[in-house]
Amino acid sequence: MPKSSEQKDGSETETPNFCCIDSFTHLASSTKSKNNTFPMKRTVRPFFILLILLVFVATLTSRAILRKGILSIELETRVFTRDPPSLNSTLLKYAAVEIGEEKSRQEIQQLLDGNFASQARHRTFVSWRRFIHHDGGDRNLPATLRSPLFYRYWLDFRRVLHDWARKRRFQPGIMSELTRSVKVPLDRYNKVNTNAVDSGEKKYSSCAVVGNSGILLNRNYGSLIDAHEFVIRLNNARVDNYESKVGKKTSISFVNSNILHLCARRSGCFCHPYGPNVPIVMYICQAVHFLDYTVCNASHKSPLLVTDPRFDVLCSRIVKYYSLKRFVEETGKSLEQWSSAHDGALFHYSSGMQAVMLALGICDKVSIFGFGKSSSAKHHYHTNQKAELHLHDYEAEYAFYSDLVDGRKPIPFISEKFKIPPVVMYR
Repeated sequence: MPKSSEQKDGSETETPNFCCIDSFTHLASSTKSKNNTFPMKRTVRPFFILLILLVFVATLTSRAILRKGILSIELETRVFTRDPPSLNSTLLKYAAVEIGEEKSRQEIQQLLDGNFASQARHRTFVSWRRFIHHDGGDRNLPATLRSPLFYRYWLDFRRVLHDWARKRRFQPGIMSELTRSVKVPLDRYNKVNTNAVDSGEKKYSSCAVVGNSGILLNRNYGSLIDAHEFVIRLNNARVDNYESKVGKKTSISFVNSNILHLCARRSGCFCHPYGPNVPIVMYICQAVHFLDYTVCNASHKSPLLVTDPRFDVLCSRIVKYYSLKRFVEETGKSLEQWSSAHDGALFHYSSGMQAVMLALGICDKVSIFGFGKSSSAKHHYHTNQKAELHLHDYEAEYAFYSDLVDGRKPIPFISEKFKIPPVVMYR
């Protein structure tokens, strides 16, 4: 504490204490200290106070400008790196509705009960029965168990159909299971030496999906197709005399069950245009075709695999989404009118579309050949067919392929955890 000064009358007066005041105001103090420090003039003190205020205001202003600049940079970054356009929720809702679901359930239950009264089911059953040497019987009567051989086939048929129907539901993560359900059985058949740990994870390095469009005749893609590790061909399309255009290597024959139904009428259920050692992967168009599968599977030397019904449901929803989107954009009509324009419950994806989906699940890179059309090209390169099936919406499927090639647009119904591999489309 500074010492007090004595007045003439002997009283004491305390000297003010400025030790806690800012250094600037300490310099401006008008009180004399005992070490003879010169006091600052009163006219200078306001100038220093004003200077301090200006420095303070300038500091706040600079901080505000800096924050505004950083915010503008962040906003610009968000604009340039914004998320891809989201999927249409209304289309997703409509695409998830399966128009023929109730009818399909009834069909499956009738088959499990042995009721083949409908004309289509009865024809299939008769062909099946003839194959195992049991002719005769009234077409309006349910199936009867006439022999141990028939009984064995019948139990196999019911078991496979029941398991398929039980699993038939939507599961977005099914794409990640395709390596285990398809690739692993094929690797075992081909005696590929894989570790048990990663056998369900490792994919084919490159896959070629060869469609049947007549545009293939305009190019010589044969050697390029055969250079892929895995080659998928569709619906038993011929390769003989077309090797320079479509190649000759075949890893699997991907077919719909209508193809197998035709094969089942042949002796020995022969369905091997690429040789008896080429595996067949098939998706079921009609539940009754499991009769053909039961018989043909017993005679096939190579694997005859049926696609997981959850995978079928996923493919169906994706194609319907793109078809609904195209219908609304091109016609301007309501979504309720889509069904009448596309055969309602009969609407279905093409074999090529599901083959591409299969490749996405089991391959690190996917190349697509022979998908598309031209006014001067045939519908199939190996036939004279020019007309397309109204059962499919090929334009919608082409839009799907385009999004796959783009690689930046979201694909409806596929789990975000699944990474879609790079896709190249050759025209």
